Amino acid sequence: MIVDLLPPKKDADTVPSRFDLGQLAENGLRRGYTTGSCATAAVKAAVLRLLCGEDVDSVRVTLPEGDRYLVIPIDRGGLEADGTAFAEVVKDAGDDPDQTHRARIRARVRPNADRRVRFLRGNGVGLVTQPGLQIPVGEPAINPVPRRMMERAIDEVLEEGDLSPDTGFDLEIGCENGEDIASRTFNPRLGIEGGISILGTTGIVEPKSMAAFQASIEIYVRVALGDRPREMVLTPGNLGQRFARASLGLPIKQVVQMSNFLGFSLECVERALAETDGRLGRLWVAGHPGKLAKVLADVWDTHSHRSVNAVAPVCDVAAECGIAPELLERARGSNTVEGVAEVLEGDPNAALFWREIEARIARRVMARLTLVDSVAVKLFQMNGRALGEAA
Repeated sequence: MIVDLLPPKKDADTVPSRFDLGQLAENGLRRGYTTGSCATAAVKAAVLRLLCGEDVDSVRVTLPEGDRYLVIPIDRGGLEADGTAFAEVVKDAGDDPDQTHRARIRARVRPNADRRVRFLRGNGVGLVTQPGLQIPVGEPAINPVPRRMMERAIDEVLEEGDLSPDTGFDLEIGCENGEDIASRTFNPRLGIEGGISILGTTGIVEPKSMAAFQASIEIYVRVALGDRPREMVLTPGNLGQRFARASLGLPIKQVVQMSNFLGFSLECVERALAETDGRLGRLWVAGHPGKLAKVLADVWDTHSHRSVNAVAPVCDVAAECGIAPELLERARGSNTVEGVAEVLEGDPNAALFWREIEARIARRVMARLTLVDSVAVKLFQMNGRALGEAA
């Protein structure tokens, strides 16, 4: 991708403050910095070497919001025989179980005559080969926020050195052993070949954070919708994934495991469709009713620590569907929805009841969507036994 080298937009009243990585996250774990922050630091160090003749041990990297910065150490750098400047940063992901922790991110920087910044793929950085990501097919897998961070870093060097941007820059970003690292990530499934992605929306790695998990869900949704399929599946876990493969025959990339984040995942579907002027013919929501039936109580984050179980709303529907009173009483005494399913298994109205649960969940989900034509819900017990319509 080629972008104009424009002056940075700054608020004169804002003085960035240092982000202290020594301050632990709320869960008591150590924060780190993203591959995007690493690449930005390497670019800034290389530009300083190229334009100012400076060899630096560390650089300031302004975070995307503009009000804070990191100080990131430079492991090594210098000039190559052809005049290309380079710098390398070793990623520190803090206490997050990140596959790219300790990865060596390298930037090679050379001037061009276009007065533009061009992002090039170095060894170990992936190539985008499928639509649906934030980067077009054929581009290096360097996400938009890290790209803007690198542009800003160049502008800061130009401003601090009182230099005129009469030239542009080619930024070649690579990663040592990146192809091997990427094989242990979701990149091959996402259609990113040959290396890692340069990622990060905040510049900071929050250890085992909800934000990181949600960011991955949004990527998977975009990939699932990338080539405008008629159908896709949202599922909390493996039950729905097995159903999608066995009964629907959908490719794995059209099946998004959303864990507990049903509401957020629906927002991602709407956002991705809106950005591409697309529509989805059918959204399948498949999995265990213990999570999915929580939407009957208007619960859209289904984590057990953030919501009550779904036994009560499920049993309320059971009462409406003619379940035998003695079974209903036993069902209400269950601690889990799986227990309810076991209690009701022999009732002649059980299949009708579970179909009604599926229909009500589908209506609740459909009410949150404007760019999806229909929603179908399929429920399964923990042993994989189908409930409702799938039975």
